[in-house]
Amino acid sequence: MNILIIGSGGREHALAWKIRQSSASVKVYVAPGNGGTAEEPNCENIPACADTVSADGQEALLAFARREEIRLTIVGPEASLAAGIVDRFRASGMAIVGPDKAAARLEASKSFAKSFMEKYGVRSAQSRTFSDYGEALRYTAEYFRRYPAGTSLVVKADGLAAGKGVVVAKGADEAVSALGFFMRDGSLGESGKRVVLEDFLPGREVSVLAAVSAAPGKPGIIAPFISARDHKRRFDGDQGPNTGGMGAIAPAPDFSESARQDFKTAILEPTLRGMEQEGLDYRGFIFFGLMVNHDRCYLLEYNVRLGDPETQSLVPLMDFDITELCSRLLNGGLKDFPLAWKRGAVCAPAAVAAGYPGNCRRGDEITIRSQEFAQTGALIFFAGAESAGGKRYTAGGRVLTVSALGADPRDAKERAYKALRSISFEGMDYRKDIG
Repeated sequence: MNILIIGSGGREHALAWKIRQSSASVKVYVAPGNGGTAEEPNCENIPACADTVSADGQEALLAFARREEIRLTIVGPEASLAAGIVDRFRASGMAIVGPDKAAARLEASKSFAKSFMEKYGVRSAQSRTFSDYGEALRYTAEYFRRYPAGTSLVVKADGLAAGKGVVVAKGADEAVSALGFFMRDGSLGESGKRVVLEDFLPGREVSVLAAVSAAPGKPGIIAPFISARDHKRRFDGDQGPNTGGMGAIAPAPDFSESARQDFKTAILEPTLRGMEQEGLDYRGFIFFGLMVNHDRCYLLEYNVRLGDPETQSLVPLMDFDITELCSRLLNGGLKDFPLAWKRGAVCAPAAVAAGYPGNCRRGDEITIRSQEFAQTGALIFFAGAESAGGKRYTAGGRVLTVSALGADPRDAKERAYKALRSISFEGMDYRKDIG
């Protein structure tokens, strides 16, 4: 069976590894892949099909899928989904996991997502959407006049921004700076021309990923995974700028049964009801970014795919065949699929290149002391790395994630950081407090 994974990050390497664990008879292609998927057994990168956003790029990938008789395609990145790759593949009769272009707006447009939440009663923060820079500035000034002491305002670029489109402004000056950066200066292109200004919510962030099977005119189902927690800030103690993610843990130890029930009734169920009533074709994965305060859940955002680095923390705990899961969510058998999970916990810190999240060093050799690493039982999922001559070199900001399964969170953290200390490259850095 030939399977195609679209993407180049640690999430895609983790998916390729998990699929290969499920069945040795599977051949996995990754477009474009990275230095980790290049070395994965029975796995092949397809760099010639790297463009999965443009119409021509999608057509080239579709031609490859037909030629190689791909039975299943799994889409990793949000940009490909927002560009309608699912629509193109399904119109050609190809089995592909992901929401169509209309459903992908739940991530591709923050304003659409907020309207959806409000319409279907999904609990979230109060917000306003602006496309006029002056009006956004006036609202910001009024907001901080009303709440002058110790409050924050969340400034979100409306479109996709690769993790760089959210600023938690702790005062008027920070909010005005973010608005100027997004709306006036056009630093994020069209993604920042419209913004959502949202009340700041206190609490602890939790990520819940889930499989979704919702097709127009049919009852749908959302099957949630165990919880995880991403650490977005660049530096220890949740300091510094937001990033794509400096590491993750699973499960989140403080996500109680009461909170899970609240999430189900206040967020998951109304989301599914909205998908059904809007007639969305959503057969893929969804990510609920939550803020949890005293077991009460608020939705911060939808992502219309598996999270990165949450996937790297969840994959080692999966005690099921992910290929079969994908088949079930596409063909209507998700309701009866057993989502079984291994005992224990995973800690998955990311190692980044010097300069991240700004301009980063590239081309430095990655060295792994194999015997020392093997003693931890950890896994490496590469992202910003390339393979050449039997060696790997840095090729991006988030270079790799180490995922360690332990008996409990403390054991997992000890294993993960011991494994990380056996890896080195020039300028390598990582947070010391993941988990």
